[in-house]
Amino acid sequence: MIIDDHVVSIDQVQALIDRAVQDQPLARQMAQQHKLDLIGREAVQQLVIHDVLAKVAKREGLVVDDAQISQTLQKDPLAPVVPADGSVPPEQAAKEIVTRARDHREAIVDLILQQQLALKYLTRLSVTFDYSPVASQNADGTPVNARDVALEKAKLFASDPAAATASLQQDAQAFAAQAEQQGQAPPAKPQNIGVQLVAAQSPADAGTALFGVPAGTVVAFQPSSGDAGWVVVVVRDRTIGAPVTVTDATQPTPDQLGAIGQRLLQPDIDTTSLKINPRYGVWDPVALNLAPSEATTTGIVLPMAGAPKP
Repeated sequence: MIIDDHVVSIDQVQALIDRAVQDQPLARQMAQQHKLDLIGREAVQQLVIHDVLAKVAKREGLVVDDAQISQTLQKDPLAPVVPADGSVPPEQAAKEIVTRARDHREAIVDLILQQQLALKYLTRLSVTFDYSPVASQNADGTPVNARDVALEKAKLFASDPAAATASLQQDAQAFAAQAEQQGQAPPAKPQNIGVQLVAAQSPADAGTALFGVPAGTVVAFQPSSGDAGWVVVVVRDRTIGAPVTVTDATQPTPDQLGAIGQRLLQPDIDTTSLKINPRYGVWDPVALNLAPSEATTTGIVLPMAGAPKP
């Protein structure tokens, strides 16, 4: 794996995997079940994030107090083993296993830096976007592969802005018709066009690709909020400005802050020369993680035709 001019060897990744198997009963269980690929992909992801985070933190002037680290390590939150009783989903388990296999001080510093980065931009980062929902079934009730439909729609939107505009307007009309059917007044403006959102208003969504990509980008993904259906989004503007007062702000959880901080790294990751060894899979820009193959990514990110390069 190469991150710009920094080479991470297969031996370094394997050392993390070996340490995990040695220390974590669940990792040994996963080895017996031939699921160590989950741990391998997570190890590569954390090494990528660590490398980019260090550069961004230096640029942003973020510093973690040594006393805070020492105090945290006194009751080391990474000391307990990950439960092996099936209570932790596989992907989450892999994340916790790899975090514990790393140097604990380094892992804790990374988390604190991500949270600091999130807090710095929580009320400063906003996006304006249009969106098109993707149904999980046809009009006659037959199920469809929403992922495939969303990806194809995203490719159409990215290659043909006029078609995207027409489709989004059709969605707006459908939303208005639905409101009327429910006895509601038609919305003053389309519900799905020109939506503005500050990160502090929706911390769950602020950790998704919606807030990580530049203006003029089409993203197909499953939002963190709602019914977890697929949606195709056209990001029209992404702005980092002066802090704003948000009346409907939602207090983010520590995990959400970590996810937002990690998402704020996306512009730097996207401009980083990142080469992943195929044995670990492919980089998934929607998940900011690795996927086994292109066919298993959690979505797609495409520049819109005619959009200026960031």
